[in-house]
Amino acid sequence: MKLRTFFVVVTMILSLGSCVKKDLPLQPLVLPLSLKSATIQPGNGMVPNELLVKFKGGVDENTKDGVLRKIGGKRKEKILTEVMQRGGDNQGLAVVSMPGKIEDAIAAIKLLSDVEYVEPNYIYTHQSVSNDPYYGYLWGMFGTKTIPANQYGSQAAVAWAAGHTGSDAVYIGLIDEGYMYTHEDLIANAGSNPGEIPGNGIDDDGNGYIDDVYGWDFVSGDNTVFDGVEDDHGTMVAGIMGAVGGNGIGVAGVCWNVKILNAKFLGPNGGTLANAIKAIDYFTNLKLKGVNIVATNNSWGGGGFSQGLKDAIERANKANILFVAAAGNDGMNTEFTPSYPSGYPNKNIIAVASINSVGALSYFSNYAASKVDLCAPGEYIASCYPVLQSDGNYGSSYAISSGTSLAAPFVTGAAALYAATHPNVKAEEIKGAIMDATTEMHSLEGKCESQGRLNISHF
Repeated sequence: MKLRTFFVVVTMILSLGSCVKKDLPLQPLVLPLSLKSATIQPGNGMVPNELLVKFKGGVDENTKDGVLRKIGGKRKEKILTEVMQRGGDNQGLAVVSMPGKIEDAIAAIKLLSDVEYVEPNYIYTHQSVSNDPYYGYLWGMFGTKTIPANQYGSQAAVAWAAGHTGSDAVYIGLIDEGYMYTHEDLIANAGSNPGEIPGNGIDDDGNGYIDDVYGWDFVSGDNTVFDGVEDDHGTMVAGIMGAVGGNGIGVAGVCWNVKILNAKFLGPNGGTLANAIKAIDYFTNLKLKGVNIVATNNSWGGGGFSQGLKDAIERANKANILFVAAAGNDGMNTEFTPSYPSGYPNKNIIAVASINSVGALSYFSNYAASKVDLCAPGEYIASCYPVLQSDGNYGSSYAISSGTSLAAPFVTGAAALYAATHPNVKAEEIKGAIMDATTEMHSLEGKCESQGRLNISHF
């Protein structure tokens, strides 16, 4: 028998100045702290003694080695994705290990004529009427005329009642931790790479990854995207986007019928800039190979401005993929102190802040008049959760948590829901539809560009 439990979690913020501390793990039937989303852990902002260097086109290998010798550096890895090459970039990025301070090394080589840019390898951390038994906990899905009703929910239940529940022809990319694709409420929506034959040990679609059926784990460098209860955050995000609704089990996601693929780059200690770039390019490449990926969900953040990450997001933009990003949990105005990746200016980014069930901006949520696009439910959100059973297997559970990490997947799910009824729609059109449909609120004036909350009742 499958173990199915429901965890109720109250969330809080531990603060040190304006920084949000690392969340403590979710635990059953007690009141632990849990707030994973779009913030950097103090003291762990970058991989020690490691840089990403972008050399200018035409620089030969001997010259590159000469530049790196100035800082005692050695090339550790070369990032040259197929998507980069398609765009005419045959240099890629060099991941460089070096002694000494990162700041000193950057200062020593950033002005050299052979270098386009150099930056730290930043570390990112975690942001129809349903008959599902925990439906009563899903205030973020409710509408003004639903039972129960909540005018500040996403109004997804209104769209469901009109017969809009999604399509299995639509894919969304989860860039996060791994997720439990065998979860009872997710297994039917677990997407598989259509160009890959499972278990044959061959890279069938030629994308550089062998047997990447459900996606790829860039932390471990293998095709096992679910590694256990450490992938709780990714599982919760997946559940908000695409838990199966109307199946009499657990919860319901925004999009009842959708296909989820996973690029795992966050592990127990966060994820690196290098792996974030590879994860984004992974989905861009799949899109270029014909997989109908309409959006990626990015409930993570940290570090400073990265040209390499911005470039990767722009490659996704050119491939018509929305990049939905959590606004961050510092409780600050990011108009003047940007939070990344939500703060990049790429046209395909949708930055999402969090509101609570009474329509107020969540106390932890970042906000900005022009750098945040809209707000979505992000407090006390119920979703899927993995649990380790006594027999050593993993069972399907449910939990409640808070953060802009939980607000972003409402918007990603909305993008998939819109794409389901608008075949061949462009990314800019989906973003425009989401923004045009927001409901303005006085409480959100000056807090986001739309001055409103997500409303998908007509999708």
